[in-house]
Amino acid sequence: MQSSSVTFSPSLPLLKPRRPHTSFFSSGCNSIRSSSSNSRDLSDLNNVSLPSSWPRRSWTLSNSPFSSSKLRPWTGVPSFASDFDANHFKVQAAAVPESSEEAASAGGSLMKTLELGLLFGLWYLFNIYFNIFNKQVLKVFPFPVTVTAVQFAVGTVLVLLMWGLNLCKRPKISGAQLAAVLPLALVHTLGNLFTNMSLGKVAVSFTHTIKAMEPFFSVILSAMFLGETPTPWVVASIIPIVGGVALASATEASFNWAGFSSAMASNLTNQSRNVLSKKVMAKKEDSMDNITLFSIITIMSFFLLSPVAVFMEGVKVTPAYLQSAGLNVNQVFTRSLLAALCFHAYQQVSYMILQRVSPVTHSVGNCVKRVVVIVSSVIFFQTPVSPINSIGTGIALAGVFLYSRVKRIKAKPKTA
Repeated sequence: MQSSSVTFSPSLPLLKPRRPHTSFFSSGCNSIRSSSSNSRDLSDLNNVSLPSSWPRRSWTLSNSPFSSSKLRPWTGVPSFASDFDANHFKVQAAAVPESSEEAASAGGSLMKTLELGLLFGLWYLFNIYFNIFNKQVLKVFPFPVTVTAVQFAVGTVLVLLMWGLNLCKRPKISGAQLAAVLPLALVHTLGNLFTNMSLGKVAVSFTHTIKAMEPFFSVILSAMFLGETPTPWVVASIIPIVGGVALASATEASFNWAGFSSAMASNLTNQSRNVLSKKVMAKKEDSMDNITLFSIITIMSFFLLSPVAVFMEGVKVTPAYLQSAGLNVNQVFTRSLLAALCFHAYQQVSYMILQRVSPVTHSVGNCVKRVVVIVSSVIFFQTPVSPINSIGTGIALAGVFLYSRVKRIKAKPKTA
């Protein structure tokens, strides 16, 4: 309504003249009356009644002596509505880009949040199945180096297939890039090897309870390599994590030092991998995205670990050996393949998440994943859990939650 008054008011003086020019006024009114059936804006003028003494003439405004005067706009009155509509829509069109940009921004933010949530969900799901199948294999086939090498072998085959079928762009990697990725591949190999060693020695729930200490290693390594100095609140949040893991370890029925030490070594190497991968991603060339990085790491890990597996454990994956050990060959192969596929899938998703968040946030998400894995493994394997062990695990996980809250509060001023 406000824009209507602004547009219409400059033309109002043209509607005011009511001079006693009989020929003009009658012809003007006749012209208006003839167009009033198609214009609502002139409905009030249709009700004008002329005195009976005024003659009715059929002149048109073009024949009027005033046709070239300033009163010419009488014939253009119907165009005022179109002029008003044009200006009206022009005002609206000026506001549309702002609302469109805001809607696009909100939609993009929502899509990014949904995408990140979907990645976390897949990360958790693949990790649950990996731990279940992997534990089933390690129970009957206690060769963690060979099992880990098989998992890297399956991942290498998948990577080569994706490159060969052009599902992923085949990268062009220089020698300098391979040299930079080599330390990352080494800690990646060790981290997964230590995890499998721990899973083969103790319960799945206890391995992941120990691995809840990853924020402790993440804070230390981030301070050393990324220059992130922890606040006193962050340090304080680490205390219940360490205390809860210690309490759970002291009351764990399946506790042994080999499984405990392997899980702690896995914490150290995995967090080193996360920090180093963040640095490599920040310095990599455009052609080396997260998928390429993980693919190269998988292939390099396979070549690094395969000779070690043969040297330490020999060739144990042949059907002849499995049959001689009294194992179901099809069952072992099927579960090993499923575990390897889930392993490659959850590692791939982990790197996709790591490219979107900081190493500390990735570590917090990893600790939340522990809760899901611990609960699912206890239910699936019917693991006996004492009340004190549950309290210790709960304290550790509560410390993880407190840690995540402290890190969120700290991160907001940086992004502002």
